[in-house]
Amino acid sequence: MKNLPSIGQPHNRLEGALKVTGSAKYAGDYNVDGLLYGYVVNSTITKGKIKSIDTSEVKDLEGIVEILTHENRPSTAWFDFQYADMDAPPGTVFKPLKDNVIRYNGQPIALVVAETFEMARYAAAKIKIEYETEGFATEMAANLEEARDPKKGLASLLKPPPPKPKGDFDTAYKESFVKTDSRFSHGTEHHNPMELYASTVIYEGEGKLKIYDKTQGTINSQMYVANVFGLKMKNVQVISPFVGGGFGSGLRPQHQLFMAVMASLHLKRNVRVTLDRAQMYMIGHRPPTLQHTKFGADENGKVNAIFHEAIGETSQFEDYVEIVVNWANMLYPAENTLLQHKIVPLDVYSPLDMRAPGGSTGMHAIEVTMDEIAYRLNIDPVELRLINYSMVDQSSEKEYSSKELKECYLRGAKQFGWDQRNPVPRSMKRGNKLVGYGMATGMWDANRLLGRAEAILKSDGKVEVQSAVTDIGTGTFTIMTQIAADQLGLPLEDVTFSYADSKMAFAPIQGGSFTTATVGPAVKAACEALNKKLLKIAGLMEGSAFAKAKFKDVSFKDGYIFLKDNPGTKIGYDEILKHNDGKEIRTKNSAMPNPLTYGKKARAVHSAVFVEVEIDEELGVIEVKRALTAVAAGKIINPKTAESQLLGGMIWGISKALHEETITDHTLGKYMNDDLAEYHIPVHADIHDLQVLFVEEDDKFVNDLGVKGVGEIGGVGMPPAITNAVYHATGKRIYDLPIHFDYLLE
Repeated sequence: MKNLPSIGQPHNRLEGALKVTGSAKYAGDYNVDGLLYGYVVNSTITKGKIKSIDTSEVKDLEGIVEILTHENRPSTAWFDFQYADMDAPPGTVFKPLKDNVIRYNGQPIALVVAETFEMARYAAAKIKIEYETEGFATEMAANLEEARDPKKGLASLLKPPPPKPKGDFDTAYKESFVKTDSRFSHGTEHHNPMELYASTVIYEGEGKLKIYDKTQGTINSQMYVANVFGLKMKNVQVISPFVGGGFGSGLRPQHQLFMAVMASLHLKRNVRVTLDRAQMYMIGHRPPTLQHTKFGADENGKVNAIFHEAIGETSQFEDYVEIVVNWANMLYPAENTLLQHKIVPLDVYSPLDMRAPGGSTGMHAIEVTMDEIAYRLNIDPVELRLINYSMVDQSSEKEYSSKELKECYLRGAKQFGWDQRNPVPRSMKRGNKLVGYGMATGMWDANRLLGRAEAILKSDGKVEVQSAVTDIGTGTFTIMTQIAADQLGLPLEDVTFSYADSKMAFAPIQGGSFTTATVGPAVKAACEALNKKLLKIAGLMEGSAFAKAKFKDVSFKDGYIFLKDNPGTKIGYDEILKHNDGKEIRTKNSAMPNPLTYGKKARAVHSAVFVEVEIDEELGVIEVKRALTAVAAGKIINPKTAESQLLGGMIWGISKALHEETITDHTLGKYMNDDLAEYHIPVHADIHDLQVLFVEEDDKFVNDLGVKGVGEIGGVGMPPAITNAVYHATGKRIYDLPIHFDYLLE
């Protein structure tokens, strides 16, 4: 049949051909007449002041149009709140070129605007800058005495602080049959999306701009630009149909947007600013984090005491915080808990959400600690988690809206062949390779925000659905088309999903794995409202068989409305349009969680991860030979794109465990490996057999579609599963990420 249900089917990405043929246009691909090019100049010191900026050598060079610094920048908004955005943490947002104060290494301090990119870059290197330097602090471990509680703000709604202490941890821990006491760390990590950050600003007249921006939120960028530069919202249009990876780095407006808009308004010209790879290391990062866990359990493996402390890095001007320590009691129902999270302000730029922020950090410490308990008690690690299984989030005392994690454990273990594991560390070998099996639990929030969508029946009988949401490579374009097609009763080819334009219906930033759960119900609501409007018009037509029909009495299929009790009675959209004088029929609708009931249940997506590693006994080289993630994530709209998301997360988990780390020279306060040559990420040779197993989960509480996000859950459980597999293979417990081969050498 032409019109089979689309939801649940593994459709190819609708934009796939555009991407693989190079036809897809990204923010830096829009060429317009008279385009100028900006290049950012970055500070070479970490803290101090600019004494002078000498541009005399370059300002008169052929092709140089303008050089903007703190001395001649146009005026922008006065108040701090005008610079805030949807993902801004508490504190004062950094304002490029505001003054001569240097707050971190690589801070943007000037913009060279030229007729060509090459000329702008050349001139930027020739500007002479004299600094007055000050002492600085960039090493968290050396400044732990400065650790403090983070300030609270609106961000606390999505990033709640740790729950208050519960029970009597000290006594319960002291009396526990088995006790762990472990310290963990991971270094700085950077997002490194393939596409560089770029903004192409088209000047359309006094105070009117069209902006092609690399962003994870078109309306977020629109609001930022309008507020900072005093423009009307309707005069700022931000478009971002294709994003070459974001992973959180595009949740906040980045410096190139500010610079490009400032130059465009100042010169009344079209301007593009693109950051190079090294400059992208100055726009945010996953903060280095130290963790301390102390778990207590009885002789049967029941965890009764949980202590989890995390200390993370932030800037001197914003209090960035992640959810690191909240997860353990959400999974394991200990009656005595003490959870603490502190931050250390340093002379660095503010950290920024990076795929599964906090979750991939905290779950590593939690799940490695659970593995320690399992070995201490000689209990299978899967069995230990089943012993501590709960359908209630003990930290909030709320029942989960759904939780098929137990099935993930059982089905995942069976498919992986967990029963083939010899539990004794260093007991399994393959030639000169030590073989290890490890497993861990993954968990991520299943949240939902306000979203809007508009549905339009066009004069040709096809439907266009619009939303300002972006597609950062996750398949949003495809799955929203699937949702709309099923609701409208149309084949995919008769539905167009238009997106990533700030002039369209509201959508929040795309992050936190909440996009499908937020925009999907809005698309469903708009399409349902359009169907109702079509039925209403059909009922008003002279002699209509639908005059008394109620919505529940009809169905929509292939461009017709049918009476369910008499399928032979139908009316085509073409007739309805004709009755409507050929005018488009449209409706715009919102969808949001019910504030009275949504908080009554805990909502999460869960996974069980199983990993096999091989480790060269003499060289310590680690290979992840195979891995399986069994995930319960509600209704899967498109198994193909969902699997792709999970595989990407699993690869990132391998990267976090074994590869990624940005190295800082703390005598300079500078990142030293700010390129893809020395910032290690996995290549094809590092990735072997990866499998995804979807476990059915029916959850109508989380949202109308029953969907939960999968963008981040794939990476959460991989690092601890790999760490646990390394222990099983070698008998050595490693607590620091990434795991270096020399940790394993005798």
